Amino acid sequence: MNKLAVWRGRPYPLGATWDGEGVNFSLFSEHADKVELCLFEQRGRREIARIPVRWQTDQIWHCYVPEARPGQLYGYRVHGPYEPRQGMRFNPNKLLLDPYAKQLIGQLMWSDALFGYRVGSAREDLTMDRRDSAAGMPKCRVIDTAFSWGDDRPPRTSWHDTVIYEAHVKGFTYLHPQVPQRLRGTYAGLASYPVIEHLQHLGITAIELMPVHAFVDDRLLVQKGLRNYWGYNSIGFFAPEMRYSESGTVGEFKSMVKRFHSAGIEVILDVVYNHTAEGNQLGPTLSFRGIDNTSYYRAMPDNPRYYMDFTGCGNTLNMVNARVLQLIMDSLRYWAIEMHVDGFRFDLAATLARELYDVNRLSAFFEVVNQDPVLSQVKLIAEPWDLGAGGYQVGNFPPGWTEWNGKYRDSVRAYWKGDGGLIGELGYRLTGSSDLYEKSGRRPYASINFVTCHDGFTLRDLVSYNDKHNEANLEDNRDGEANNRSWNCGVEGPATDPAIVQLRARQTRNLLATLVLSQGVPMLLAGDEFGRTQTGNNNGYCQDNEISWVDWRLAEENPDIIELVQRLLKIRRAHPSFRRRSFFQGRPIRGAAVKDITWLSPNGNEMTDEEWSKAFARCLGMFLAGDALGEDDDRGLPLRDDDFILLLNAHHDQIDIIIPASPAAGIWNVVVDTSRSDGGSADQRTFSAGGRFPLQGRSVALLIRSKRPLLAQDSVEVPKSATIPTSAEQTPQGG
Repeated sequence: MNKLAVWRGRPYPLGATWDGEGVNFSLFSEHADKVELCLFEQRGRREIARIPVRWQTDQIWHCYVPEARPGQLYGYRVHGPYEPRQGMRFNPNKLLLDPYAKQLIGQLMWSDALFGYRVGSAREDLTMDRRDSAAGMPKCRVIDTAFSWGDDRPPRTSWHDTVIYEAHVKGFTYLHPQVPQRLRGTYAGLASYPVIEHLQHLGITAIELMPVHAFVDDRLLVQKGLRNYWGYNSIGFFAPEMRYSESGTVGEFKSMVKRFHSAGIEVILDVVYNHTAEGNQLGPTLSFRGIDNTSYYRAMPDNPRYYMDFTGCGNTLNMVNARVLQLIMDSLRYWAIEMHVDGFRFDLAATLARELYDVNRLSAFFEVVNQDPVLSQVKLIAEPWDLGAGGYQVGNFPPGWTEWNGKYRDSVRAYWKGDGGLIGELGYRLTGSSDLYEKSGRRPYASINFVTCHDGFTLRDLVSYNDKHNEANLEDNRDGEANNRSWNCGVEGPATDPAIVQLRARQTRNLLATLVLSQGVPMLLAGDEFGRTQTGNNNGYCQDNEISWVDWRLAEENPDIIELVQRLLKIRRAHPSFRRRSFFQGRPIRGAAVKDITWLSPNGNEMTDEEWSKAFARCLGMFLAGDALGEDDDRGLPLRDDDFILLLNAHHDQIDIIIPASPAAGIWNVVVDTSRSDGGSADQRTFSAGGRFPLQGRSVALLIRSKRPLLAQDSVEVPKSATIPTSAEQTPQGG
């Protein structure tokens, strides 16, 4: 390939595109003086051709190589001024990755040659480094996008029916004993039968994958013998990370998506468009920095040598630039259309809304997404904060978006920890956070409710540790959140005292029951359903080892937690009262004789304003009227449900709750009681209106008054028994 034919080609589409006869190459750079396309032999070790890209259209450099084929490895060298003080960092000695590359081959091999400046020089980052970086760089690979999707159809699960499960591709499967050894830690392993069966049995409708865009391990971590396990260090927005591919092909990711869809499970990607792996002005030159630094990154207006950093990662992508906005939109469409994914969770999404310094909820990014005929129809989830001033934007994203509700996490944790004065706040969180979302016209399902996620304690650690224990990160335990709103139940870390073990198990059941029975969309962290632990590490971003990997032996040791999650999600699925499409109004709806929700005091009466404000109050009751849902189902028929009473008690002592006689006359069955080790699955108790329910200390109880057969296909089985006498002396106290 020493004498290649090179044609003019086309500026679009950007990237390397195989058309069945040859490959079109296209790269945006506004300020470059010259662009060279570098072709490599199959192993990527030797550069076999360097082609001047002579054609330029609207700041896009392009050419067509008729002899190139899928599998061809390539990269770019871009010439231009090296003037760091002006933000210009062109260095043709550095091989650069195509921002639109569909596959990257090979791992980054760290050396000083990867940096555009002379590392360690007296004028660090100002003196150009002239060493060739190609030997240590991954290479872009031309791919054939053809794939047999067959009759693949996205599940398109409604938001109000959605249950999300956050997982890491490698960590979720690497220790799974039923996944074939060669598939563990891969896309193929994630889509294997044992994994999908587990998710189906739980009742999961969507798996949210931590970053799968191609990323690199930070040099400092590699020097410490660690890795960037989480993957929030993207370098390729179109390329799936190949360390998770058993076959080494992009098609493996597509096959995974297809298998999940066949199982009725959606695939949501955690995407990082707020920054890249190139870091601050002292970072390496891998792609964007060397292609056109001031176009791709937000430079300080008064000193463009430095970057505006709203992410804590050294740089911020320049969303104000139309070509950068196009890059992100093209990436999103690629994953939605070509890879068939069902939605996106945007890391530090507040950064994407920053037009200049301030967060603007109607920024160009959101306007473009909302008008896009493809992206406006997929699931859009914002992590509604970043590290810049004014970056905490929970509740402020536009209609069409859902949000990780950090206020839900904090309120629920603090309440079950035992903090007082929270029942008013908790009431908002249990009912979908109308204070955050209703004014903008959004619905309860705008709130993605979670108690734990990848960032922080696991559920087991939340009830086992007061403090973080991140020593393994080799940062002297300075990293990670210090205010976890956790409670170790009396002993820090592992415990053998039966009383502490039982209390932790009860607190786990309380948190799970609260999460699933709240309005909004519940999100579970992988492994929480059987007690996964990180031994107190609440920032496992660099722990690609047993600290972060899911230990599936715990599933055999803790089947009771799995069964509780299954049963709770079954209740949620069977009863629209727990997945409402509109907010509660606190009044009769559409002719119903009762309010849609009534807040209950222990005396069985409706709560007063004074009771809401009591600092010592730690008990809360909700009556949910099944005849007052106030909305129609998808067929246009009125929704009806059973009546429910949900009771929560974060106090350490039992509180007797009087079952209200109005509007709740009738017989009530206990379907959930977290004070019992089985969560109440075998509870035989029933109660009459006016009777006393013994709500145990630190427990959740759910009572149902059925108006329809309880043994329907998707319903919850409630044991039938005689009515228990209503006198306090004869009422069982529970387990």
